[in-house]
Amino acid sequence: MFLQLDKASIPMRLVYSLSQALIDDPKDVALTQALTLDTTKPRLGLKGAHGLYGSQQWWINIEQRKMQLLFIRGVIQRAYVTGMDHSDENNTIDLLLDDNSIRMEGIYVNNKADIKLFRVGCRVELVCVLDELKRQPAPDGSINYLEIPLEMAISLDAHAQPN
Repeated sequence: MFLQLDKASIPMRLVYSLSQALIDDPKDVALTQALTLDTTKPRLGLKGAHGLYGSQQWWINIEQRKMQLLFIRGVIQRAYVTGMDHSDENNTIDLLLDDNSIRMEGIYVNNKADIKLFRVGCRVELVCVLDELKRQPAPDGSINYLEIPLEMAISLDAHAQPN
């Protein structure tokens, strides 16, 4: 586990784990790996510099921190639906981060019933791995990464603030 919820100052619940999501949908791994290996699409997909997505080598490189992790923590300011899917369930949140900036983020859950937990005032912790894309460089000249969510947790109570 990358999020250290046992050390959190408020009760948090893990609602998403990529490792579980990949077990639940192994086709995702196969499709992502196939795109990485597809030489006819040199600008689409992951580069695979640290192993193929979801492979044992990829996970080892994440655990050994050979790939950069991005930790995101904040309080939900708004939960809403984005995209073309006309669902009644929220899929996006605006987080007020600890530095007082606002970040739009997707809602990731392994169990759809957990979507209801994402309410205004709840604290969210998310960790993503930055995996290099084939298409380089990024528009600003830096390395172009895909932020891949590894874990997401939410506070059990709204308006719970850390110490």
